[in-house]
Amino acid sequence: MFYKVTTNNELLVEAKSSCTVLFYIYDELKSPCPNATCGFHDTLSEHLPELILDKITALNTRIELLTQRTTRDKLLMYFSLISTRKLSKSFELPLSLTDLADYLNVDRSAMMRELKLLKEDGLVDKIGNRIILLYE
Repeated sequence: MFYKVTTNNELLVEAKSSCTVLFYIYDELKSPCPNATCGFHDTLSEHLPELILDKITALNTRIELLTQRTTRDKLLMYFSLISTRKLSKSFELPLSLTDLADYLNVDRSAMMRELKLLKEDGLVDKIGNRIILLYE
């Protein structure tokens, strides 16, 4: 999200979809705008803390998911998080199964096997990309 340039090192970023990249000089953001009618600084100062907090929350959530020991635990925790966000025990996966395996840092075939076992154990039902949690 932020990269302070202190050397001539290059930074490589790959976007998964079309996006806009904003480059700025941090010191200029901290100083008052010479143009009194500039709405950019007001908008930036209003939204930047929220963006930073959202990013920190997402990274902490991912760390918590990755610290789970088993693929089953990672899946159940991820499903629980999505269920809480959607306020429903039934939800569409926001990621493809390949992307989900990458996000959870697990082998896709092992994840698919675990999904099948979760279904057999009566903990979840999976219909296409829809997950239904069957546990309390």
